[in-house]
Amino acid sequence: MSITHPSGGRPATGPPGDLRSLAEHLIPDWELRPQSSDVVAALPSFASKLAECERICGAPYGTLPHAVQDALVLRRLQQMVHTTLLNPAWQARLEGAGIVRAPESFEDWQHIPLSDKDVQRDLFMDTRPGLVVPLDDGRFEIVASGGTSSGRPLETVYSLRELQDTYEIAGRFLGTYQLGDRLAGADPKWLFTTLADYQMWSSGTMVGGVLQRVPGVNYVGAGPVTAPVLEHMFSYRGPKALMGISAGIAILADIGAGMSQQAKESFRVALYGSGVLPQRKRAELRAMYPNLTILSYFAATQAETIGLQLSEESEELAAVPGLHLIEIVDERGRWVDEGEEGELVVTRLHAHEAPLLRLKLGDRMIRRPRRDGPGLRTERFEFVGRTGDVLHINDSQYSAPRAYAAVRDALRAAQVVDLDEAAHEIQFVNAREARTITLLASVDDLVTLNYRTESALGAQGVQALFVNALPRSLSLFNHGEANPASIEKTGYSFELKFVHRMSPEIERTDVGKVPLVRDRAPYAHEPLVGQEQT
Repeated sequence: MSITHPSGGRPATGPPGDLRSLAEHLIPDWELRPQSSDVVAALPSFASKLAECERICGAPYGTLPHAVQDALVLRRLQQMVHTTLLNPAWQARLEGAGIVRAPESFEDWQHIPLSDKDVQRDLFMDTRPGLVVPLDDGRFEIVASGGTSSGRPLETVYSLRELQDTYEIAGRFLGTYQLGDRLAGADPKWLFTTLADYQMWSSGTMVGGVLQRVPGVNYVGAGPVTAPVLEHMFSYRGPKALMGISAGIAILADIGAGMSQQAKESFRVALYGSGVLPQRKRAELRAMYPNLTILSYFAATQAETIGLQLSEESEELAAVPGLHLIEIVDERGRWVDEGEEGELVVTRLHAHEAPLLRLKLGDRMIRRPRRDGPGLRTERFEFVGRTGDVLHINDSQYSAPRAYAAVRDALRAAQVVDLDEAAHEIQFVNAREARTITLLASVDDLVTLNYRTESALGAQGVQALFVNALPRSLSLFNHGEANPASIEKTGYSFELKFVHRMSPEIERTDVGKVPLVRDRAPYAHEPLVGQEQT
């Protein structure tokens, strides 16, 4: 019998005897069932268990067979449930869902209730009743997101000792699998970040903590940069990598024009951390920096490293082995099959004192097959969009990323425009009261594109293009929900509007991010967009 996991096979009852014995050796019973918060505070770190597992097995943890990794992760999840049951707030939450003991298998684990931002806020803000070990003795760090969607800050509590462990694990993984040979040679190697580090924001603090732990590189926490500052940084001798939000990476194509060719050639890796970087921006960056590789660094306030893109040839993200349990779930909290789309759920494995079980981060992912060597063995998934990236048309919900792809393909086929090449930014605006959905695209040549669209399609042609494209944005199980005729009957009109770069018509967050959807529902108190993400 083999143990199973969210990304492979059907759930089993548990690990076979030899793996069970290994897991029990690594986390013995007295650690599995701590009797008090004082015992929890004194528990050996989970990082130490990973290191001991490596020693026993004679190989790096991330290269060990999945069955070995799964056995230890399941044992750790059992320990986490025993720990949370020491806390009255967690005990009430779990018992309310019928959970009175630790899960015997990953099948059982799926019955643990999902947490969301409201649960996180209730448990870890104000009096912070979700802490197993109270704040009184110190040793914690509080970080916050800016509350992009709701305007309400959202805090996360970390144990400082475990936070340093996760920085170490994630930094080593990033250096090995994302940077690696891309920062080659004998010259000094540089890793910059333009993420901000102020007002309790997690971005620069958390991701910066990881970047500082990448072996063999020199770290610079630059924050937002101007052209002269970037030119100065890129004058340093040696190959360079830079991490920032997608807008911060995109702008490098503009502010780097004055650099020497040698400086441009020294820029080897750009890591973007906000979900999507438009194809137009990728092309501009590669034209400016000839040796550049562009990769995704997927993270959030509650998890400083969730998934890293390892190759430009694939959009798949690789989890850092031993850092989090990554689940892609349906609306019932059950794992979706490989190739299916679901919601990203994360459980931080390094969280004795401040556990947060099965947290929904507000992202949609496609579950991909595990990577199973040679070398690295880990979970893989692919970003689809934010949970709030939905176009509401009466009672139907259409995936905005899929709707954009369908409209883009139709415009390309009509030889009007390739939005991937022409658009700097895109945004759907759904004015529900007016029953109008507008796709805004910021471009350079407004006049030419407006003329070509009008000549090739006209207003009725644009309407027809949207009406025929939208049914293709429904999920597999909702394909029968709408067709062009039923969409016409909704009374919605559809528009394509080109605007200048940085047009105020495209709404941006306080940190310059462009949500894919702005839903202007007359009864809504806040826009239906996802929470801030690193």
